Amino acid sequence: MKETNAAETKIQRSLQAKVYRAVLMGSLLIGLVALAAGLTTYTYSVADQYIDKAYGLACTAGSMINRTIDAGSVGRNVLEIYRGLDVEEKQKTGTEEYRALFRSATDNPEYWKLIDTIDQFLSNSTVSNLYAAVIDPDTQALVYVCEPNTREGTKYYPGDWEPMEDRVINKFLNCSDPMKRLYDIGFSERNGFRCISGLMISDEPDFPLFVFCEVTLGKLLSGMRQFVFAFTLALAAAIFVLERMMSRRMMRTVVSPINRIAEAAQTYVRDRKDGSTRTDHFSALNIQTGDEIENLGNVMSNMEEDLSEYEHELTVSIANTERYATQMQLAEKIQDGILPKNFDDYKDCPAFDIYASMDPAMEIGGDFYDFYMPDDDHLVMTIADVSGKGIPAALFMMASKIRIEDHMRMDLSPAEVLETVNNDVCENNDGQMFVTVWLAVLEISTGIVRAVNAGHEYPALQGTDGTFRLYKDRHSFVVGGMQDAKYREYEFTLEPGAALFVYTDGVPEATDADKQMFGADRMLEALNAEPYASPEKLLKNVHDAADAFAGEEPQFDDLTMLCVRYYGPGHKKGSMQDAG
Repeated sequence: MKETNAAETKIQRSLQAKVYRAVLMGSLLIGLVALAAGLTTYTYSVADQYIDKAYGLACTAGSMINRTIDAGSVGRNVLEIYRGLDVEEKQKTGTEEYRALFRSATDNPEYWKLIDTIDQFLSNSTVSNLYAAVIDPDTQALVYVCEPNTREGTKYYPGDWEPMEDRVINKFLNCSDPMKRLYDIGFSERNGFRCISGLMISDEPDFPLFVFCEVTLGKLLSGMRQFVFAFTLALAAAIFVLERMMSRRMMRTVVSPINRIAEAAQTYVRDRKDGSTRTDHFSALNIQTGDEIENLGNVMSNMEEDLSEYEHELTVSIANTERYATQMQLAEKIQDGILPKNFDDYKDCPAFDIYASMDPAMEIGGDFYDFYMPDDDHLVMTIADVSGKGIPAALFMMASKIRIEDHMRMDLSPAEVLETVNNDVCENNDGQMFVTVWLAVLEISTGIVRAVNAGHEYPALQGTDGTFRLYKDRHSFVVGGMQDAKYREYEFTLEPGAALFVYTDGVPEATDADKQMFGADRMLEALNAEPYASPEKLLKNVHDAADAFAGEEPQFDDLTMLCVRYYGPGHKKGSMQDAG
């Protein structure tokens, strides 16, 4: 019991943990999606404001410069000097030696006008920097023309240059839409993460002079960090509240009802072991969640009632099955008891040796055999096969056997016996059953056999050469098939030492896994393997051959056989076998 309680606690804790994790993960996922969406919206909104600010200032400054200053001459002078330098000289950018090469550009009065104009715009705005520069696509460089910035270490002088990405060059030089804002957001060594926007103030294609305005995006990054921090705090608070609400609801509508159902199931099992007949373990829970959990409770309640009903029906069924099995065992014993097995009583008879067997496919079968001596000079032999199987066939078999034996003891011929029995059966045959019969009387003193074949298998008769062959007699109609049927009787003679073998259709119709039948030819081969063996050995040889042929296939029909070896009054048992 302690182990069970521990298991219940583990299950409850596990389910609670799963609910908590599910709510937490769901809330986090929703929060992250909301954070990503909010941060993206915030970033685009603020960045767009910076772009407008930079581009607007560049356009205003560029318009003023175009009206008042010949900035093109200044830019042309700087770019001509730059292009006249070799590679080694360009690599000295930023040095005093390098800047001395561009002092002639500062002698141009337009240069100082340009400095003053840009400086006025820069001092009256909050942008990071405002300057004039030329883009040289051949060397992929941004060549500075003038910059009023006075901060040492970050100031660029005429001719100073820095590399420019090809995509940025194409963006500023190849824009065909005059209304489109020219800008780029990226990283520079001087200003870090920044937005640069520009306006071309020279229409000379060889000297693309721009007014560039730079805005550092540090405030944007700082704002993004503040936004993320504030949003995270709000998200954590929302997750906490949501988790508490959802967890309580899940505990009330899912975890608690499931635990109650589990407890009811364990109580149900325990009560069943104790013999209790309660059927309200689940219905008493009264779960009303309005969802699948309530449906589960109803299903369990219905299942409990169905199981209770099934247990009752199963108890009755088991009792009936046991009673049926007992009846079948009794019927098997009765059937086995009415078949003669007194073979030892005939061992001392010098004129013949006889043996028979019946192996039913079910507990009881519809085949039967019979043999007896109504007087000292006659031996009656019967073998028959009733249509159908099971108890009805067994009852019909016993009734047919008793009728045939009773009428044979009235000194009637085999044909007269079957005609009488047939009429008796037809008068009370509501089940429309019939029986095939081979009935014969052996006259011991002469070896003459008088027989009737009522729809049965051909007998196998051993000839003078010792070989068994089918004796294809003329069949009469089955017993029980038609009122007032006539039965034809025939005779043959058993020579001393010869044997007669009769059987039911279960022998030739034994089937293997390929649905092939054993057949009469294989049966004769088994008989002729030891043709002078005792009747018991002959039956065993046939049975073993049929079993070997069928293999693992189950027996479909009853296997019934009877064999008699006739010696005659003037011979001794075994003499013909020894002679063979």
